[in-house]
Amino acid sequence: MRLHDIFSKSYRQFVRQKSNATASLDHLAWKRFCRNRLAVISLVVIGLFVIVALLGYLITPDHTPYCNQQYLELATMKPLSKADFIYLKDTNTNNTKHHGFFHRMLFGEQLPYTAVPIYSYTKTGDSLRVETYTGATPNDGDIRYYHQSEVVKTDTRHFLLGTDSYGRDLLSQILIGSRVSLSVGFIAIAIALIIGITLGAIAAYFGGWVDNLIMWFINVVWSIPTVLLVIAITFALGKGFWQVFVAVGLTMWVDIARVVRGQVFSIKEKEYVEATRALGYRPIRTIFRHILPNIMGSVIVVAASNFASAILLEAGLSFLGIGVQPPTPSWGTMVKENYGYILLDNAYLALLPGLAIMLIVLAFMLLGNGIRDALDIKN
Repeated sequence: MRLHDIFSKSYRQFVRQKSNATASLDHLAWKRFCRNRLAVISLVVIGLFVIVALLGYLITPDHTPYCNQQYLELATMKPLSKADFIYLKDTNTNNTKHHGFFHRMLFGEQLPYTAVPIYSYTKTGDSLRVETYTGATPNDGDIRYYHQSEVVKTDTRHFLLGTDSYGRDLLSQILIGSRVSLSVGFIAIAIALIIGITLGAIAAYFGGWVDNLIMWFINVVWSIPTVLLVIAITFALGKGFWQVFVAVGLTMWVDIARVVRGQVFSIKEKEYVEATRALGYRPIRTIFRHILPNIMGSVIVVAASNFASAILLEAGLSFLGIGVQPPTPSWGTMVKENYGYILLDNAYLALLPGLAIMLIVLAFMLLGNGIRDALDIKN
């Protein structure tokens, strides 16, 4: 039997045994994770946020794009408030497009009628006598008459979390704002993983001048304060939805690259890696098919921590006005618009989006700790 065949047979047996051992270790790690109540609760909380972000406009009280339906007369209404509306036929109703289920879920849909807040109404023959809502005491609104052919319906809307300073439904803004926070986390971490894993693995596997060059670049990026680097990239790319995601992702790969480099250094001399070299496999195949799958536990832990950091960075950028731009709802923007109310009796306008940020960040941090403990073989 040739030496190559002997190596091939030994390598296949090793891979098969390692696959069975990995499946057993994965099951054991999952059992350890399930015993960590805080980690399980965090996973459930993150799952709920993900479901809310996916369903989007289907579950928000305000179904219009960006939940930007403004009624200045209803500004800063308290939680559990309600208001009466009269819905009038829109002259542009025939031009209103009716979109499919997924389009409504992702982008919302314009109302096919005009909604007007009212204080009271009475029927007089074929017309409705309406007093518009002003929010003052006494109300003293305008008196208007609408023919019944103009009226679609009258209804009472409830604002569970009240309204903001523009009269928009606060609950809808917070629910849709979860999309921005989770999106920046997923996209930024995806960019960071691609760059960090590639550079870290290549630096450790090849070593020498390649490692020195990549580590020099990592140290240069590492030396720049993250917030300042994000702001600089944001200014270079411009303000906007996708620009913020790219800017955050381009600053979060350093941690991942350093972790991957250290892990690859520790296992690149293992027997199964030596076997791939003896069989003549290309370095790229060895790195991505045989080395990286064995270090993904550590990468996942770092990624969960960076996910939380990405959410905080996006909220900070939006608070400074260089992140996601209005009318796109963002928790950071909501805090910025309403932080002046903290000293007044409407502090909840800033505290509720701040609480949402705190909750999702804490959930990801606890999840990362739970994964770390579950994968720790010393436990």
